[in-house]
Amino acid sequence: MRTAHIITRLIIGGAQENTLYTVDDQHHLFADDVCLITGPGLGPEGSLEQRALERNLNLRVLPELVRRISPIDDLRALRSISRELREFRPDIVHTHSSKAGILGRLAAARLGIPAVHTIHGAAFHYGQHPLLHSSYRLAERIAARWCDHFISVCDAMTQQYLDAGIGRTDQFTTVYSGMDVEAFQQAAATRNEVRGRLGLDHTHVVFGKIARLFGLKGHNWLIEAAAEVVRRFPHARFLLVGDGILREQYEQRIMELGLQDHFLFTGLVPPTDVPALIHAMDVVVHTSDWEGLPRVLPQGLLAGKPVIAFNRDGSPEVCRHEATGLLVEHADIPGLADAMCRLAESAELRSTLGSTGAALCAEKFCHRYMTEQIRKVYQQVLDQRSSRDSA
Repeated sequence: MRTAHIITRLIIGGAQENTLYTVDDQHHLFADDVCLITGPGLGPEGSLEQRALERNLNLRVLPELVRRISPIDDLRALRSISRELREFRPDIVHTHSSKAGILGRLAAARLGIPAVHTIHGAAFHYGQHPLLHSSYRLAERIAARWCDHFISVCDAMTQQYLDAGIGRTDQFTTVYSGMDVEAFQQAAATRNEVRGRLGLDHTHVVFGKIARLFGLKGHNWLIEAAAEVVRRFPHARFLLVGDGILREQYEQRIMELGLQDHFLFTGLVPPTDVPALIHAMDVVVHTSDWEGLPRVLPQGLLAGKPVIAFNRDGSPEVCRHEATGLLVEHADIPGLADAMCRLAESAELRSTLGSTGAALCAEKFCHRYMTEQIRKVYQQVLDQRSSRDSA
């Protein structure tokens, strides 16, 4: 099978890691002829481009493909994508992210190539300016005309798109994000070493959050709730993994609350360090305002850690209330504090929830399983195209 993937940026992030695993598996496990077309992986989040090159993947970086809306650059990017597709001649195009998803599907349609689009997170979402929200929603409706099939990272994304009048029910397939399951299962031996390096000991209950320090990732909710948690459990610690433009703002608020001795920032870390850091935690907290299905939730569960999340988007599909973790309504700071305190006081509950979650996630979040399911979607699309063309 010959496949071209298109994504706006190959930064360190959930959608990008998901895409890179798919491309890597197609190339190394299934012997597909596959290329990855992307814009420059620039930004404080870090880049996955070097990892792609080290894996000998066919990476094609287009300087014109940028995240910001720019009519001139967008037209240039469309031409460059079309040129790459004409040269590579894929059987199918697989697009990811908003900008690349729209331009890539348009280029594929103009060239008569079947297209699949993965919804890693809705292009229109909470926190957007109403005009931008409406524009993205309209753009996705138009781009749906150029799309043979959608792959959603959770059922919630499918429902959000259908509710917005985008696509038909039979055009959607849910395939959970794939990851290196074994890495999260096997990193337990590093727990004491990592905690020691961070200045943590066995008396501390560590709540961890892994996310870029950007808006809508929800660090603000965790910081505000931490004040009550520390009042009730002075041995609580909060480990924030990641970096971004809001770090200084968060550090200032932590100082205002007098919590500087309770928070640790790791800064930007390579994805390979994440499993060991999760094992250094006791609870994984992910309070994003908007997300598809946060990868850190199954990652935490695979490591046997209970999770706390807001009851929105795809989080409830893995953070099952009272089974694998605790769900809190969005922006409910007292509820979030209560959930953390409940887990802080019971090691037994933490163990029970984490063990159930580990069993739930072991197969469905394996990257090999994800790629197998995606290739089945490709074959379905190609078979349908073939049937229509021969009719």
